[in-house]
Amino acid sequence: MLVARSIALFALAALLEIGGAWLIWQGAREHRGWAWIGAGIVALGAYGFVATLQPDAHFGRILAAYGGIFVAGSLAWGMVADGYRPDRYDVLGALVCLVGVAIIMYVPRGR
Repeated sequence: MLVARSIALFALAALLEIGGAWLIWQGAREHRGWAWIGAGIVALGAYGFVATLQPDAHFGRILAAYGGIFVAGSLAWGMVADGYRPDRYDVLGALVCLVGVAIIMYVPRGR
């Protein structure tokens, strides 16, 4: 159950961080205005709190693993929101990152 909770928290963190950055991008680069930028700032702030809910207590481990989620999630966001089509190397790189996440977070450790 802890693994499922952890994965759900990583997914929520990705939604908030990538979505927040995208909203700021849209507000500033696509001239959609301050409301979009403000919504992005709120989402990015919420992302910072979601990371603290991970069951593992090690900040460095959580953020290192989240980096892999961010890579894969960013490519997925680009596909859905902007019509980006990753090539096979993008997909391979994202899969390598997700394997890294699994190793960092979910391989049993002797304590």
